Amino acid sequence: MYHHVKKLMYTVRVDAPDPRFGNMLLEQFGGANGELAAAMQYSIQGLNCDDAARKDLLMDIGTEELSHLEVVGTLARLHLAPMKNSRDAAEADPLIAIAGGGGVNLFNSMGNPWTADYLKITGELDVDLRSNIAAEARAKIVYERLINFCDDAGTKDALQFLMTREITHMKAFAAALESMEKPPFTVGRIAPSAGIVNQYFNDSSGTGEMGEIDTRGPWNEGGEWEYVESPVLASAGNGKSETAASNKIDSSLESSIPADAEGIYESLIEHLRDLLHAEKQLVKALPKMAKAANSVQLQDAFELHLAETVEQAERLTEILKMLGAESARPKPCKGMMGLVEEGDDIITEGKKKDPSLADLDLIAAAHKVEHYEIAGYTTARNLAFQLRLPEVSRLLQMSLAEEHNSDLILDQIARPLMSLIGRPPALV
Repeated sequence: MYHHVKKLMYTVRVDAPDPRFGNMLLEQFGGANGELAAAMQYSIQGLNCDDAARKDLLMDIGTEELSHLEVVGTLARLHLAPMKNSRDAAEADPLIAIAGGGGVNLFNSMGNPWTADYLKITGELDVDLRSNIAAEARAKIVYERLINFCDDAGTKDALQFLMTREITHMKAFAAALESMEKPPFTVGRIAPSAGIVNQYFNDSSGTGEMGEIDTRGPWNEGGEWEYVESPVLASAGNGKSETAASNKIDSSLESSIPADAEGIYESLIEHLRDLLHAEKQLVKALPKMAKAANSVQLQDAFELHLAETVEQAERLTEILKMLGAESARPKPCKGMMGLVEEGDDIITEGKKKDPSLADLDLIAAAHKVEHYEIAGYTTARNLAFQLRLPEVSRLLQMSLAEEHNSDLILDQIARPLMSLIGRPPALV
């Protein structure tokens, strides 16, 4: 049974109503990735679930999503309130103002009505859990975009809470899926056809020497993978069966081969040496940044990234060894030297500032570092792709993903700090 407690799960505050933003909020009220869709999807999956433990999980989170719906609805109503009396505000969305009296209804931000077609329910628990992880990820992105378009501090606080809970739910669903101990590609009960299940078809090709390369990676080589040139192109020349593997593809349609493989190799080594020196500098700089941070969250983020940075330096050393350049010394990274020096200045100046402002300056410095590393790892990974070095590409992609995630964490920490500082004084 359900029981409504007359208290919001998260108290909302709207200082400056914005009808246009209220319309955007309706995407999370009655949209495809909104709270009602999530509540209905998880609750109905729970009703269908024969697994008592995971049914409890689905019903718990489904019920929480109804609480989120109430928070989003309250936020949207407060932002839409001016539509009740103001012609200018009503013009933001006549449907809401005229037909709905300036209140919320089960529509998305484009005025399309909510539909059960939004729900992903198969009755297969592992498949449904994967759908739920994806649903939470999509909702997280929607909240992130709403935060980016919002200027009201109280609204941003509530949206930050809701966005964070999406990650909590993703973690719970992922843990439940993992606990089933079911092989990831064992979907349903009928086994796939042997042979073709492990064939990767190269069905997109560049044209001539200027075409984009056909990349190789763990998704199409190694293990049980069999790489098959496009069956359509293989059969086009003589009208034989599409699976005629012996047909040769016209060389003019083949993807480009590196014209100067040796030059690309040397460039890759230089980028790796530069990155290695950058990471070694950060191993020394991050403890100072963590010590200077006032926010416990920011301290933890710096310490977490310190551990990642140590691993990234070891990863780069391993890659250089794989490439036969284990004796190559780190190349002095002047870019990181400048960023670290700037960070030292920010730490010194931050002692005289408001703690939240000082932390925001630290975050800004850390963002610059992350973006510098993202550029370096992206370039190195692409060079490894060009040289057909899948294992090197994979290791560099791991570090690149960690840098992107660290950058995102910094952004999440910064938002509530901005709310603590408050709105700037009105300009005279």
